[in-house]
Amino acid sequence: MKTEKYEFYHQSNIMQIGNLIDDLHSVHVHLLLLQRRYYRIYGKYASLSRILKHITKLKRTSKPHWNHLPSQMIQDVAIRIDLGYQAFFDNIEDRKLGKTNRKVGKPKIKPNHKYKSITFTQAGFKIEGNRLRINCLKKSFTFWKHREWTGNPIKKITLKRDNVGDYYLYLICEDCEPSEKLPLTGSEAGADFGSKTFLTLSDGIKIASPEFYKQSLNAIRSANKALSRKQYLSSGWFGAKRHLARVHKDIANRRRDWFFKLALRLVRKYDKIAIETLNLEGMKRLWGRKISDLAFGEFVLILRWTCAKYGKHC
Repeated sequence: MKTEKYEFYHQSNIMQIGNLIDDLHSVHVHLLLLQRRYYRIYGKYASLSRILKHITKLKRTSKPHWNHLPSQMIQDVAIRIDLGYQAFFDNIEDRKLGKTNRKVGKPKIKPNHKYKSITFTQAGFKIEGNRLRINCLKKSFTFWKHREWTGNPIKKITLKRDNVGDYYLYLICEDCEPSEKLPLTGSEAGADFGSKTFLTLSDGIKIASPEFYKQSLNAIRSANKALSRKQYLSSGWFGAKRHLARVHKDIANRRRDWFFKLALRLVRKYDKIAIETLNLEGMKRLWGRKISDLAFGEFVLILRWTCAKYGKHC
C-alpha cells in the first residue's frame, strides 16, 4: 500500500470538512461511553458486530441525524475503537508472558481539538483532477496536486485537520509503481547514532544535526509567552495557539526535509546500510529534549523507505 499526501487550498467552504470531523467526534464520544456502560452492566466489552448492530438501531431511534453521515465513516469510528481495545487486551497478555514492559492503556475519549481525521473507504467521494467531491456534503474541494499519484486503484482516503487549521487529503492506494533503482556502488556502511554527532558511519564520515528545535527556541518561548497571556478559550487565545502550532510545524517540516535529503545522499553512496538498534524511550529519559530534537526514529523510517524505493537495503 502507498500513501500520497496533498494539501487543500484555503477556500470558503473548507470549514465544512471541519464540521464533518466534529460530527464524527460526537459519534466517537457516544460509542466509547457506550462501551463503558456495557462493561459496568455485563463485566465485558461489546464486540464490534454488536456495536454495529446497535448503531443501526440508534439511527432509527435516538440518533436519526446520524443518517446524514456516511455509514462507512461511522463504521470506521467503531473499528478504530475496537482496534484500540484489541491492542489493550493483547498488551495485557504480552506483559503477562514477559514479551514487553510497555503498557498500553484503554481507548480514551479524545477532546474535540484532538480528533483530527475521518476516513472514506472506496465510496462517498469522487476525485476529478485536483478536486475532491464529498457526496454527503454535496460540495467539491480543491487541493494542491503537486504530483500525480501512481498507485491504482484508490483503496480509501483520509481527510485530516492539523493544529494550525490546515486540511490535508491522504490517498491510500495499491503500490503499482516500479522501483526507481539506482546504480549499485558496491559500498556498504554501518551507521551509529549519537547525541553529539547525529550520525557516524563506519568509513569515518561524521554528520552533525542542525538541531532545528534548538535553533527555534527563542521563537517557541515567545509564542508560549504570548499564549500564556491570553484569556483561556478567547479568540486571542485560539490565535496564539495556532501561531505556536505553526512554529512547531515549521520546525517539523524543516527537520523532515533535511532527513529526506540526507537519506537520499546515503542511498546514492551505499548499497547496504546497517543501523544500530536504539532504546529511544530510555534515551529520552536520560537526555530529554535533545533526543526528541534529533528524532532518530523518524530518520530511520525515512531511510528505510528511501532504500526500498531505490532498491537498496537497510
